[in-house]
Amino acid sequence: MTATPLRLGVHLGQQNATMGELIDLWTRLDDIVDWISLWDHLYEAPPAGGTTPHYEAVATLGALASVTSKARLGCLVFCVPYRNPALLAKSIIAIDHIAEGRFEPGFGAGWHQPEFVAHGYDFDPLGTRFDMLEEGLQIISGMLSADATTTFTGEHYRVDEVTAVPGPFGGSVRLWAGGTGPKRTPAIAAKYCSGWNVPYVSPERYRELNDRIDQACEDIGRDPATLERSINLAFHIGATTDAAEVELRKIQDQWGPDAERITAGALTGTADRAVERIAEYRAAGADMVNIALRLPVDESALETYLTEVIPAARRL
Repeated sequence: MTATPLRLGVHLGQQNATMGELIDLWTRLDDIVDWISLWDHLYEAPPAGGTTPHYEAVATLGALASVTSKARLGCLVFCVPYRNPALLAKSIIAIDHIAEGRFEPGFGAGWHQPEFVAHGYDFDPLGTRFDMLEEGLQIISGMLSADATTTFTGEHYRVDEVTAVPGPFGGSVRLWAGGTGPKRTPAIAAKYCSGWNVPYVSPERYRELNDRIDQACEDIGRDPATLERSINLAFHIGATTDAAEVELRKIQDQWGPDAERITAGALTGTADRAVERIAEYRAAGADMVNIALRLPVDESALETYLTEVIPAARRL
């Protein structure tokens, strides 16, 4: 997994900022990072009862695609139960054309129960949501990879000789799966996707999950090296030691009882420690490491990351 250069990206929650502020940050990052992605939430995260300004993903991705020109773009991850899969496939094609082939969407089963309920979606049991994810991916992958029509009838979705003209900008779109599921996530990633992403786990846990992805690929006769791996890490470094300690306290304030889990999958400390941590994920099989930003962000910490951590990490 370490034959190709390590890629570095930013996963940005489109919340608590104006669209102009988001555009300014995207255009700044476009010259520095390899990947920029958004999430697909309808409410803020961590949950705050829908009280934080927040933008819907599909429309915002169109804006992101229109103001950048270099970085690969993603969504980590689309919550498949929120949209008809055929409509989502058409949206993906439109975003991909705006981005001139740089868009690589990800897909998951969803987890944020308060936003499901508030927006009128059934929060079905996890197994049902995974069934919806897999049915959705069958439709989406068919529509994005073939010139012919796609027909599918499942328990949750159906399409009848649906077309996807004009199709992806470059003829195909790389799809990603996201999540820590021990069985179905690896199987879905191996069967349908070009990449797999997981957020906020330790290097040790990441290696375990990576091994499951390898096994899922081998189970269907796929070379595991053909499936790209990435990790999202909470961004809590500081430009100074004192600032780094403030960031650690921020994790506790934001996440409460989940703070220990988040810290296990976070960049913390100063620049040197952040580079060491990235190296641990690289050794555990990561092809790409993304920092997960929630605005507002400490500008001195972000500048330290962009100007000190990224150049050092690229030499790993």
